Amino acid sequence: MGEVRIIEPVNLVIYIFSAQVDYWFDQVKEDLVREFGPMDYLSPLLDFGKYTLYYDKEMGSGIVGKLISFERLIHPSLLASIKIKTNEIEQRYAVDGKRRFNLDPGYVHHMQFVLATTKMWPHRIYIGQGIYAEPTLMYINGRWKDYDFTYPNYKEEVYKKELEKIRSMYLEKRKAYLKKLQRRSGNASGQVSKND
Repeated sequence: MGEVRIIEPVNLVIYIFSAQVDYWFDQVKEDLVREFGPMDYLSPLLDFGKYTLYYDKEMGSGIVGKLISFERLIHPSLLASIKIKTNEIEQRYAVDGKRRFNLDPGYVHHMQFVLATTKMWPHRIYIGQGIYAEPTLMYINGRWKDYDFTYPNYKEEVYKKELEKIRSMYLEKRKAYLKKLQRRSGNASGQVSKND
C-alpha cells in the first residue's frame, strides 16, 4: 500500500491573450495581484492568432499573449477556484457580452504543465466547480514534451522556452519550500500519516 504524502505546491501561471494584450494587461494587473499575489515573471509577446481563429470574432484579429508567473506557490487543488476567479475577471471587463481578453490559468510542476478548462474532453480530468484539468506538457529527459492533444501554441519551442524559465524559478521556490518543510517536520521523506 502506498503511503500518503504531502502534495507539493505548484507555480501558478496565467496566459493572458487579446488583440490588445498590453493595454488589457495594464488594466487587469491590479486585479490579478489582488487575487493571486505578486507576479515574478512576464514573458515577451507570444503569437497566438496564427494557431486559431476561434477568438477573432469576439476579440478581433492579431491576437497575441503573455505568460505570467506568480511568486506565491499554490496547492494544485486550487486550480478550479482560480479558473472561476479568472472567468469572473474576464466578464467584469467584457463589452456587450464579448470578452476583451482571455485569462487561462494553469500551473507548472517540475514534471508537468497543466491548464484549467471548462470543456470536457476524454483526456481531461474533472476537478470540481465545472472545471477540468488539461495535462498540456510533461517534463522528461530535460525538456518539455507535448502530447497529441496539446494546444498548438504550447507545442512551439518559443512557448516551451518561456515555460522552462518559469520552471527554473519554480524549482528554486520548491527547494526553499521543501527545506522549510523538512525543518518544520524533521521528516526528510515528506510523508504524513493518514491522521494528518
